[in-house]
Amino acid sequence: MGMRYLEDFKPGEVIELGSVTITRDEIIAFARQFDPQVFHTDEAAAAGTMYGGLIASGWHTGSLMMRLLHDGFVRHTAGLGSPGIDELRWLKPVRPGDTLSARMTVLETIPSRSKPDRGILRSLLEMRNQQDEVVVSVRGLSLLGRRPATPGEPPRPA
Repeated sequence: MGMRYLEDFKPGEVIELGSVTITRDEIIAFARQFDPQVFHTDEAAAAGTMYGGLIASGWHTGSLMMRLLHDGFVRHTAGLGSPGIDELRWLKPVRPGDTLSARMTVLETIPSRSKPDRGILRSLLEMRNQQDEVVVSVRGLSLLGRRPATPGEPPRPA
């Protein structure tokens, strides 16, 4: 796959980002370090919570999504980082053994008015479990470079 620039993406385009299976040990290790709530760290105690068992931290799920986003999108683009996200929703618990698949839908591309070498890509990221249920969704922004002008081509409009 070649390098993709802002103008290579069209609204409605769906990009499959890959999948990952989450384990009990990964859930507990991540939670112990970053989100030590009992339903993420202790199977026995988690059974007595509203979740009825061990679940992954939403931050863990988001980190897995970020890895899939990097591997399936960022490393193939003229990425310049991200100015942030507009919305993050944890919709369903993620449990040990779940296989999560991520996809990105392009919502909009916006060339910068002040910096013609870049622009913003707005997207919807969704992580789905093996039952095809959306477990997390993110409406986000990516800052992407625009395709460099070739010699003899007129300059890009500002």
